[in-house]
Amino acid sequence: MSDTEEDSTCSDSWPITEDWLMEVLKKHHEVRSGIKITDFKVKQGCQDGVNNLSDILSVSVVYEFERDVGKGIEQSLDIVVKLLPQDPFSRYFVTEAQFDLREIKFYTSILPDLMAFQEQYIPKELGSMVISVPTCFYTQYAPIRNNITSSLSSPDSTESILVLEDMRSLGYKGANFTTGLTLGQTEAAIRAIVTVHALSLGLKIKKKVDLNEKYPFLFQTTRATESYQQLVEQGMPQLTKFLEQKPGFENELKLLSKIRPKTKLLIETLLQPIEPMGLITHTDFWCNNLLFRSETDDERTDSCTILDWQMVTYSRPTNDLALLLISSIPSNTRRQHTSRLLDIYYGALKSYCLKMDVDIEADLGYSRNKMECEYRQSLLLALLLCIGSVDIAIGNPTAEQRLLDVLRDFYEEGILSLEGYV
Repeated sequence: MSDTEEDSTCSDSWPITEDWLMEVLKKHHEVRSGIKITDFKVKQGCQDGVNNLSDILSVSVVYEFERDVGKGIEQSLDIVVKLLPQDPFSRYFVTEAQFDLREIKFYTSILPDLMAFQEQYIPKELGSMVISVPTCFYTQYAPIRNNITSSLSSPDSTESILVLEDMRSLGYKGANFTTGLTLGQTEAAIRAIVTVHALSLGLKIKKKVDLNEKYPFLFQTTRATESYQQLVEQGMPQLTKFLEQKPGFENELKLLSKIRPKTKLLIETLLQPIEPMGLITHTDFWCNNLLFRSETDDERTDSCTILDWQMVTYSRPTNDLALLLISSIPSNTRRQHTSRLLDIYYGALKSYCLKMDVDIEADLGYSRNKMECEYRQSLLLALLLCIGSVDIAIGNPTAEQRLLDVLRDFYEEGILSLEGYV
């Protein structure tokens, strides 16, 4: 039985069928039979914000094990189904750049490897590190290249499907981009990403593996540079026109005009890891890819789940930090608390690596000062990525002011001068 809600658009493009859901449940429970679906509902979308790289369906399914039929023992599962965009050109963009493959491989390859590595290398008495991502229930990938007119008519003809736990059913909510993250949410996001950073660094060091070779699907520097450069070229004229209407930003405009012909080289340079601290980064780490849940009644302690791993990369840890702090938190929070937030990250990274018997200071020559120097460089990359998506901010007065504050601060701090970059 199904109850497809009125705002669902899936009925014409791909009906979520009971048989297909049954296969997902069987895989989830690791059984071959014995499950009866009693109801399911399908709705378009699942979270605040816009996801241009996927079409998203939320599905709520009620079921019971056949052994429990008549006993009133029902279970429910809320899932998110991520599909390729139905728009043919968006679809081509995603498949050509392998954004769909990259996210599927994060859940089916990187994540299991990190969890297995943790189990092998971190003594149980030291406590495990929680990798804060949704549970993955099902994936399917069948590449069809150079076909921008292919249709999505059934699961069997779809290039990719990713089925994740809907974290909203566990009390998680999206953040408000306009107001920005609270300090508690920012700290929770940092604690979440540092776990992936630390475990991937530990995997590289302890097992002596080349992460780019082990995971060839990672967003490679050349391809990532081309994608980001295209976005910057689209966003820079919008930003220029916007700033020309704002008195007092002539100096910032002048420096941005000098940066523009060098953006490709800058992006390529700043995406490159600085060894030995190259590790797995999210690379699209901003508030619209994060969900939060308050863990206490006073709402001062938050936990964070990280979504949307389509741009997972082998890069610098500070790239994730910089994008988060300049795109997603209010200006006053950024100005007053950046140093302490970097302290929180560095302390957690050092502590987590010590659990794996990796001393980032003694063994890798890394320090809080080195991290701050790399963070300063990453700020320019983060700004370029924000320029590539500047249309999100323009037209939103609060977000516009946050952008203006970043540009003014970067000018005064010399970030826009390009000294030491190229």
